[in-house]
Amino acid sequence: MELNIGVLSGKGGTGKTTVSTNLSVVMNANYIDGDVEEPNGFIFLRPNLVHSEEVMVDYPFVDKDKCTLCGECAKVCQYHALFRTKTEIMLFEKLCHGCHACGIVCKYGAISYKKRAIGVIEEGKYDSIVCKRGVLNVGEPMAVPVIKQLLGNLPDGINLVDCAPGTSCNVVNTLQYVDAALLVTEPSAFGLHDLKMALKLVRSLNLPYGVIINKYSKGNDMIQEFCQQEKINVIGVIPYGKDAAEAYSSGKMLIELSEYRKIFEEIAQKIKEVFLWS
Repeated sequence: MELNIGVLSGKGGTGKTTVSTNLSVVMNANYIDGDVEEPNGFIFLRPNLVHSEEVMVDYPFVDKDKCTLCGECAKVCQYHALFRTKTEIMLFEKLCHGCHACGIVCKYGAISYKKRAIGVIEEGKYDSIVCKRGVLNVGEPMAVPVIKQLLGNLPDGINLVDCAPGTSCNVVNTLQYVDAALLVTEPSAFGLHDLKMALKLVRSLNLPYGVIINKYSKGNDMIQEFCQQEKINVIGVIPYGKDAAEAYSSGKMLIELSEYRKIFEEIAQKIKEVFLWS
């Protein structure tokens, strides 16, 4: 069965990577770390790396012998990656989106393209689970090309895609590749506020979704009450506990604790009922 499930949160720190990595093991689903600016799922899964490839992007190269300094290339660039001076066309390569508009408008054939690396895709195995992640190079401002290359060739079966936090363009681009979404939140005012933002996003994309409440403490039911009012399916509730915090801080999986393994198994079963069988 082919199914890609995005795991996202309106804010950072809610535990979406914790949920993604533990669920991938329980469900025997492939783990895809799409948080390319801060990928940390491999810390917990520790896959044996078997393959890596660079992510390359185009950037324009101006032949000064052919360039007339007409400036049309700079005018057409929406991202201000090119700038005409009195003596040359300057390139700010990290602003370039590789759209090739500059080459199209150049009447003198002065613009060609070269490639540069902005990140890497790494792939490994955790038992029978395929683990992939994108890693954006330090100092690079644009993560989307890495995300597209990472998600453009997903393995067969069920894939859990660990999205970037928030609702930025990185998350929007990631959700183009998934069939359903799990929204991980925490029972706090900030958690509720940003959950509403994430809900607005997945609804605008017409994605089926469910909510997982992490770090739950007894009596703090604000998320459950909100979901009940909005008729939102709560897939599972993961309680806050000292043992879980100690395991997480040591880079261990929560499913190593019997109480939490049972919780994640119940969540996995609910996911099958909501996303796979219906």
